[in-house]
Amino acid sequence: MNKLAQDTEAQRRRFRSVFGHFPTGVTVITGLGPDGPRGLTCNSVCSLSLEPLLLLVCFDKGARTLPLVRESRRFGVNILRADHQHLSSQFASKSPEHEKFTGVAWNERDGVPVLDGVLAWLACDLTELVPGGDHVIGIGAVTAMDHAEGKPLVFYGGAYRSLHDAAVSDER
Repeated sequence: MNKLAQDTEAQRRRFRSVFGHFPTGVTVITGLGPDGPRGLTCNSVCSLSLEPLLLLVCFDKGARTLPLVRESRRFGVNILRADHQHLSSQFASKSPEHEKFTGVAWNERDGVPVLDGVLAWLACDLTELVPGGDHVIGIGAVTAMDHAEGKPLVFYGGAYRSLHDAAVSDER
């Protein structure tokens, strides 16, 4: 029997700690509905396939943006720059959904909100939602994308970092 099969709070904390040693990029997932743009911070995003172009996003089942994505069948992935911690915090907040875009410059690109100044963005058609524990895995077919030059915002060791900060932290 698997010693880790027992689902305890201590195991969940340890699992989170172990994955804290895996640096991830930080994104804001966006959608556009009749009430305007919506979004959430997410670091569970990765490329899935080159033929066809697919990516996956993991949504917490309680994410307030998930129903909009489910209904519209579209979403955007905004890859944040190293100096965008404020955007990550804003979209991760429990503020009312209609307030998260307050003061945030954005444009509609291929039917999804793209935040101004992001490092890269992708627009996707939602092709599938797959259950995954306390999350739902969204698979998106990429319909448009672009990128700029710069450094990404990284989450590592329980904190936001730039790539330089993560490297210096490891050297200590």
